[in-house]
Amino acid sequence: MNRRPLLSFTVCWVAGSAAGCLFSGRSLLFCLTGLLLLPVVWAVCGGIRWRTAGVLVTALIVAALYWEYSEVRNVSLLPEVLGQPVSELNEAYITAAGVIASPVERDGDRVDFVVKLSGIRLHQGELAAAAGTEGEVKAEVNPGVAAETDAEIDAAGAGMRGAEGERVTVQIKLQEESEIAEAALWQRGDRVVIEGELIQPQIARNFGGFDYRAYLLTQKIHWLLKGTGTASVTVNPQVSWEPSTILRWNDKARSVLGAEMSRLFQEPHAGYMKGLVIGIQKELDPETFRQFSQLGLTHILAISGMHVAVYVGVILVLLRRCRLTRETALTVTLLLVPVYVLLSGTGPSVIRAGIMSMIALLAARLGMLKDGLNILAASALMMLVWNPYLLLSVSFQLSFLVTAGLMVYTPLAAPLFRRLPGWLGSSLSVTIIAQLVSFPLTIYYFNQFSLLSVAANLLLVPFITFLVLPLGTLALLLGRIWNTAALLLAQLAEILNNITFAAVEWVNGFTAGVLIWASPSFLWICLYYGLLYGLLLALKRRTEARLVPQFMDDETRPLAELERPEPQGNGRWKIGRNANSKSGNTTNQPDLLSIANSRRAAPAFQAYPPTGATRWSNPAAILCAIGLTILLYKGYNAEAIRDGSGSISFLDIGQGDSSLITTPGGTHILVDGGGTVSFGNREEWRIRRSPFEVGAKTLLPLLKQRGIHRLDAVILTHGDQDHAGGLQAVLEGIPVSALLFNGTLADTEPYTKLMTTALDAGVRLYPVQQGMSLAPDEATRLNFLWPEPRADGQILPEEVEDQNHESVVFRLEMNGRSFLFTGDMDQAAEEAILHSASQSGIRQGRPIDVLKVAHHGSKTATSADWLAFWNPGAAVISAGVNNMYGHPNGGVLDRLADANTEIYRTDQQGEIQLRVVKEGISIRHKLAPTPD
Repeated sequence: MNRRPLLSFTVCWVAGSAAGCLFSGRSLLFCLTGLLLLPVVWAVCGGIRWRTAGVLVTALIVAALYWEYSEVRNVSLLPEVLGQPVSELNEAYITAAGVIASPVERDGDRVDFVVKLSGIRLHQGELAAAAGTEGEVKAEVNPGVAAETDAEIDAAGAGMRGAEGERVTVQIKLQEESEIAEAALWQRGDRVVIEGELIQPQIARNFGGFDYRAYLLTQKIHWLLKGTGTASVTVNPQVSWEPSTILRWNDKARSVLGAEMSRLFQEPHAGYMKGLVIGIQKELDPETFRQFSQLGLTHILAISGMHVAVYVGVILVLLRRCRLTRETALTVTLLLVPVYVLLSGTGPSVIRAGIMSMIALLAARLGMLKDGLNILAASALMMLVWNPYLLLSVSFQLSFLVTAGLMVYTPLAAPLFRRLPGWLGSSLSVTIIAQLVSFPLTIYYFNQFSLLSVAANLLLVPFITFLVLPLGTLALLLGRIWNTAALLLAQLAEILNNITFAAVEWVNGFTAGVLIWASPSFLWICLYYGLLYGLLLALKRRTEARLVPQFMDDETRPLAELERPEPQGNGRWKIGRNANSKSGNTTNQPDLLSIANSRRAAPAFQAYPPTGATRWSNPAAILCAIGLTILLYKGYNAEAIRDGSGSISFLDIGQGDSSLITTPGGTHILVDGGGTVSFGNREEWRIRRSPFEVGAKTLLPLLKQRGIHRLDAVILTHGDQDHAGGLQAVLEGIPVSALLFNGTLADTEPYTKLMTTALDAGVRLYPVQQGMSLAPDEATRLNFLWPEPRADGQILPEEVEDQNHESVVFRLEMNGRSFLFTGDMDQAAEEAILHSASQSGIRQGRPIDVLKVAHHGSKTATSADWLAFWNPGAAVISAGVNNMYGHPNGGVLDRLADANTEIYRTDQQGEIQLRVVKEGISIRHKLAPTPD
């Protein structure tokens, strides 16, 4: 570390920033104390100088304080400016003025951009009175079109309170197709006045779920402003030059390049080539992205070090061809790198690669020695000082970690491929190391890893980098100069793209190679990298030991070997003069020259005795391999329950139902999958490229994040979209053994697609009915209470329009505790079950511990008789926040309260988890309960 002080400083800066991010208060002090001791101990042991230790300690302290300083400043100004608490501002109607501070993007009927506010006004009389602005006059401005003068903007924003520096994300929902043209005129730097609803971003409502509020916090954004139509926006284009004008020009240039790509390429090639060549990923086909993501190939679609290296290399070659001097070529290339970084979208990975390239070019220009790790450290330090929240960016973490891993681990792995041709060994080592280094972060954030990823990267990355990328770039450059040639190149690139897409789809067909991993802990990740380093180092030493030199027989040999005498007949060595010798020569002493010559028959190469490090390389490699194997096994099976407990998770998936049951024996049963309900057929221009779908965006990621490798059973209570819709993504993303349903069919396209997908995937279908049971293990049993048995002779399922009445109802017994799942059953089904029990002489059912309230708490179910029969100790209601149906119904809540039943609600408490043991049930929920 004495040779790389900048690297040591940056590592300590990252550690201090991480401590500030993860801890606060007393915990932060304890963590910092532990970190500060490390450089001190290192200096005491003589590993570093005391001056270096002081610098590292300073880096730790300053980084932590800098993070805390950034956190203190990263708060919303609006509650203080408007004199209202956050709870009152949420969903308040406001008028805000400011400047557009990001590219304006449209997806279907929604336009998104960021505005840096200059003023804000609440549409409330009390605020005006408090400000003493009663009787203010609002100018009438024609909204949705460009204002004629700054005075109109100022008039529209009259009476506003200052909110300088506050950034909000604006979402405008277009009402008419004609508004698309109006929104297309909006650009970065335009002054705007917007009327809309102020919304606080959504937090994570499930354990381990995506926290949108925390994500926006890293962008220093605290509010969403939602407007309706272009009429809610008044725009005044930028007229004078400002520093943001450069970014405005850059946005225009990217837009022009994107339009040229759309002209040259057909879909889906246009969206793919935009992402590959200029970093515009918003138009990439979602299915293509999913296919690439499954194979770990998404790094190809993000502008990164590979693209920058190709760009720099091509420019240097062209400049040298123009007979420029080396120094001039390096200087020109250095100046052009920022241009490429801007045009490619300024993502963390391309900024990292751009900074590293500029530092390396500058060092080469000045004739200074270059060190890759120091250059990488300098890039990271510059970016983190500029924006400490980049530390939380997945792109930042992967970019720097993989780059550092290649620098550290590749030299260790290179000797292992020495028998291969140079180009193949180099490609294999780089590809394998990149996959091994990125593996922990890949499974932490994306919870899956393909065993075929190495092969796919080895074959497709060179194919795309050296064929498709140059063809696409050349076609883009020739588009306005030689259109015919550009179109021919585009067609050739499309042919190669088709080969790529077909290969990716074919490889992804081997679903057994895709492994699902739970998100590992930080300790697990650290142990992984340590064991991997130890294994590669030991293997390198072991390999080098076989190639250790080795002297030739005509070279000088160790003296000890030449002094080795011949044995006498008694097996003893005799050295010395013979007393009878007159000449003084030894008669019995071995002839040293003849000994040396006699050993000419020995191998030409003879190894030196192994050193201590070499001697321990084999045991060290074995121990590291065993440790790494155990670590991977533990990580892959992290979800296994070994204490005899079971669990039930009532997931918060909005206005719908989805519950995950994990039995003491490790069986996973998913009850319903929620779903996104849409009303009527939407116009084509309104359809978004990647619309929100609860199964793909919420349910499937949660299952993967918890390490669910396979669902042993999926119980579909009925065919309504808010219960069945999300299961489509589940069947496509996770192996499912069996699908249990109510024995009827729903006449809807999504339901038909779901059943077809299940049959194609080889999922066993079981229609369930009253009287059936399922016993996954000795401690668990499911008894089905509804629907009624089918009529004799009825074999094929029939279509039923009223799916609620046919909902699957079952009683779950687990570890001696009882739970009742009711789907969307109606009161008629409740009465039928009670009547059937009465006919069997059962007047009172065995009390249940937890009741899953039917139909999201609708008034059509959960009658008083039903509650009296089961006498539930607690009830869980799954409903969406502020849903349009008014669920749960007040009457149902009253009946539950009258029955002394404790109520849990996903709309108020988020996900509700139950841990079930023989001694009892422990309950926790994601959010603190909120009042009605």
